[in-house]
Amino acid sequence: MQQTLPNLSLILILLYSFLHGTAHGFGTMGPISASFGKDEVFCAIDASGKQDVICWGNNATSPSLPSSSSSFSNGFPAMSALSGGEGFLCGILANTSQAYCWAWSWAVNNPRPSPDLVLVPPAFHNTAYSHIAAGKNHVCAVRGSYYANHDSGTVDCWEITRTTNNTLVAKQSNTFSDQSTGNLELKTVVSGEGFTCGELRDGGLICWGPESGNLGVPNVTESFALLTSGRSSICGVLNGSGSLMCWGDPASFSDPPSGEVRLVSLSAGARHFCGVRMDNHVVECWGTLNSSVVPKGYGFMAIASSDYTTCGIREDDLLLDCWLVNASKPDFDPPLELSSPGLCRASDCGVGEFAFNVSVLNEPDLTSLCVRQELRICSPCGSNCSQGFFLSSPCTRNADRVCTACSLCQNSSCNGVCGVVHTSTGLHWRHLRRWVVITGSSVLGFLLILTCVCLLPRFVSMRKMARGQGTTKKQSKSCMGKLEHDEDDVNIALHSSPSVASCPGVPQVFRLSELKDATNGFKEFNELGRGSYGFVYKAALPDGRVAAVKRANAATIIHTNNRDFEMELDILCKIRHVNIVNLLGYCAEMGERLLVYEYMPHGTLYDHLHGGLSPLNWSLRLKIAMQAAKGLEYLHKELVPPIVHKDLKSSNILLDSEWGARISDFGLVTPSDKDLNGDLGSDVYNFGIVLLEILSGRKAYDGDFTPPNVVEWAVPLIKQGKGAAIIDRCVALPRNVEPLLKLADIAEHAVRENPNERPPMSEIGSWLEQIVKDGLIF
Repeated sequence: MQQTLPNLSLILILLYSFLHGTAHGFGTMGPISASFGKDEVFCAIDASGKQDVICWGNNATSPSLPSSSSSFSNGFPAMSALSGGEGFLCGILANTSQAYCWAWSWAVNNPRPSPDLVLVPPAFHNTAYSHIAAGKNHVCAVRGSYYANHDSGTVDCWEITRTTNNTLVAKQSNTFSDQSTGNLELKTVVSGEGFTCGELRDGGLICWGPESGNLGVPNVTESFALLTSGRSSICGVLNGSGSLMCWGDPASFSDPPSGEVRLVSLSAGARHFCGVRMDNHVVECWGTLNSSVVPKGYGFMAIASSDYTTCGIREDDLLLDCWLVNASKPDFDPPLELSSPGLCRASDCGVGEFAFNVSVLNEPDLTSLCVRQELRICSPCGSNCSQGFFLSSPCTRNADRVCTACSLCQNSSCNGVCGVVHTSTGLHWRHLRRWVVITGSSVLGFLLILTCVCLLPRFVSMRKMARGQGTTKKQSKSCMGKLEHDEDDVNIALHSSPSVASCPGVPQVFRLSELKDATNGFKEFNELGRGSYGFVYKAALPDGRVAAVKRANAATIIHTNNRDFEMELDILCKIRHVNIVNLLGYCAEMGERLLVYEYMPHGTLYDHLHGGLSPLNWSLRLKIAMQAAKGLEYLHKELVPPIVHKDLKSSNILLDSEWGARISDFGLVTPSDKDLNGDLGSDVYNFGIVLLEILSGRKAYDGDFTPPNVVEWAVPLIKQGKGAAIIDRCVALPRNVEPLLKLADIAEHAVRENPNERPPMSEIGSWLEQIVKDGLIF
C-alpha cells in the first residue's frame, strides 16, 4: 500500500506530461479551429489520410457562404494543425512545416489558393514551425520542424491588418516582437486580443503584447499540460496536480469545474471556456454561456470555439457536432464529414493515451489518418462512460475504452452502474424472476392437478354427448371462445380461467384475482405506461410468462358497453402477425376491462429516441422502420375489412426481446367504411412522422425548436436536397449515408398534404425492405 500512492502520482504526472497540444481554443492550435468575430467559420482536418482541410459556416453570419450548412474546400494544402483569428485562419503545412494563413472570405470566393495571398510575411515564408497561435489580428509561431519533436524554439510574430478596401494583409510586427521575446525559448504559445502567452522551456508562463498586463498573470513556475486563450483571458491545466488556473476577465471563466474534474482538452470562445473531461470525454463549459445546450450524451476527442458557437469531433464516429453558446445568434449544422481526432505526430503514445486505430472506420483503402505511415494520432484514454452506458472494455495501447448501452447489461459487472432495478422495493429483477419461476412452478403444478380434477367430469360428459346421451350446445364462431346463446354459459366463459396457453386466435380468459396477483395489485412500480385508454402494467403470470396488462380507466369503461368490448376482442384476437403486439387474453370481471398482451422487454421506440434509453444504431433503426411498416401493411391489406390504427406514433411501436418492432395500442379498432381511404392515408401520414423521428432524433412536436413541428422543419430541407441536415447526430453515422437519404425521401412522400399523393403502406414497406436487404448501412 505504501508503494501504491507514489506510483499513482507518477502515472498522473506522466499522463499530463504526454497531453501537451490538446487544447483547442481560437487562440490555440489543434485539429479543429474557428475564425471569430461577426463572421464565424470553422475548419477541421479531415480523416481521409491526406490531412485535407474542410470548412463550414453559417449564411446568416457569413453571406458569402453558399448555404447554412455548407462545406467548402478550395484546394487547401494538407495541414498538420489549425488555429483561428478574427476573420482568418492559420495552419502548419503537413509537408514543409511552414505557416499558412488565409482569410475565410477569400477562401470561399477563390477557386484556388494563391501564394501571393497567403497571410504570412515574406520573411517567414520558408521558416518551419512546430506551433502556431492566431489572435485577434496577430499570429505567433514557435520555430522548429513540426514532426521533429522539438522541445522548444524561438518565436516569430506578425500582424494581420485590414486595408481601406477591407482586405487582409500580413506584415512583420514590432508590437509583438522585440528583443525580450525574440530570445525566448518556448514550448507552446496561445494568442488572444492584443496579447500572446507562452510556456517557457523550463516551466513557467510569460505573456507579452499591449493587452498582456490586463491578464494579471502571476509568477507561475509550474509547467502546463493544457493551455488555451480566449479574447481577454487564458486558462491552463497544471501538470501533475491537474489543477485548472485562469487569468484575465473573470466573467469568462466563472463557475469552473470542480477540482476533482480533470480535463484533457481545452477550448475558449469570446467569454467562455469548454473542456473535455478525462474520465468520460464529456464536455464541461463555464463562463458566460447557455450551458444547457452543451451535449451530454456522448464524448469528444477535440473541441474548438468561436464567439458564438462551439464545435467538436465526436469520439464514437469522428463526426462534427456544433452547439450554440450565445442564444442571440443562429446556429448551423456542420457537414457530414469525418474529422481527425487529434494531431499527427512522430513520437510514441504515452501513459494514459491510445494510438487511434484507423481500422475502426471500416475503410479498406484507408491505412492511416496521417500523410505519412510512421505518424500516429495519440488520444487521451477514457476511464468511464456517460450516463446510460457501462464500461465493457478498458483502454489499451491501440484502442480507447468501450462503452456499451445499459439496455445490453446482462451480468453483475454492470448492474451497479446501470442500476438494473425493476421494483420499488429494490429487488433485482434476476431475483424477482427466480422467485416468479419457483412460485409459478408450484402454482402451475397445483393448477394442473386441479385441472385434471375439474376436467374429468367434463370429459365423461363429453363422452356421453358423443354417444347421444346429452344435449348438444352450439359453439360460437367468434374467436372469443364463448358460447352463443346460454346466458349462464357466457358468464362462465367470462369468469373462467383456463390454465393452458391460449391457441392463436383464441384468447385466454383470465380471472381478475390472477391479474391482481400478477401485477402486485396493480401497483405503481409495475406500471409500464399510461394513455387515454388507461394504464398498462407488467405482469408475471402463474405459468411463468411475462405479459403486459392493459387496464381500462373509468372513463373508458363508461363509454364502452359490453357489445363494443366484445367487438374489439373479436377483432383483436384475429390479429396475428410478427410485427404486431398480439393479444393473449382478457378479463371482464367486476366491471373491469383488462386486455393481456405479449410483453415487450425493450420498451417503446419513443423511449429510445427521446426518453433516455440507449440510442439505436442506424441498421437497427432501419430494421425497426421496415418492420413497423410491415405491421401496418398487415392491418391495411391482409385483414378484411382493413383495420385503421388511427393513433400510430413512436410510443405505440414496441420492441420485443429480439429488438423486433411491434405495433400496439389500437384502442377500439372497430373499422369504418365511411372514409376508409382517408383513414388509411392518415395512418401513412403518421407513419411518415415516425420515420422523421427515426431519422432526426427529434420529437414529432418539440417547443424547444423552431419550428416545433418536425414535418414543418424537415420537409423543406428534404425538398431542397438537404436531407443530410436532418440526420440525427446523436448516433454514430455510417460511412454511406445514402440509405438514410432514401429514408428521408420516403418520409417526405408519406407526409404530403394531399392524401392521394401518399403511397400505400405496401409500397413503403417494399421500399424499406429493399433498403434493409441492400445492407449498405453497415
